[in-house]
Amino acid sequence: MPLFRFRLFDKHGPRPFVDDALGALERRALELLWSHGALNVREACEAFGNPIAYTTMMTTMDRLYKKGLLGRQKQGRAFVYQAAFTREALDHRVAAEVMQGALDRELVTALPVLSSLVDAVSDRDARLLDMLEDLVQQKRRELQGEDPQ
Repeated sequence: MPLFRFRLFDKHGPRPFVDDALGALERRALELLWSHGALNVREACEAFGNPIAYTTMMTTMDRLYKKGLLGRQKQGRAFVYQAAFTREALDHRVAAEVMQGALDRELVTALPVLSSLVDAVSDRDARLLDMLEDLVQQKRRELQGEDPQ
């Protein structure tokens, strides 16, 4: 399963949205923590599969921590790292940021984004369009102060 399902298009065609934000080792380390849970650097090196230097893994995990993608806790002399988000939560967060960036414009320029979303959803599956409509109605009720159920 790919780390991020969101794709943008550039001159080379589709590419994962965050390829530029995360390096290959960072993506692999995050995948490792999602599959194994909390690990210290030594355990991560052992679970990595390919031989990797301890200092390389330590730097990679520290970078992910500084980017807010990992949490860490000191145990003895070592840090134990864990993913700060589930894969699904991170996908949701990336999608929300992409949509927010696309909609942070005047209404006239945001309309094509919304129209494209509806087209993409309806092209994929009519049931998804129904789900989108239900979400819109639920959000309207929430904004009006009604019980969302």
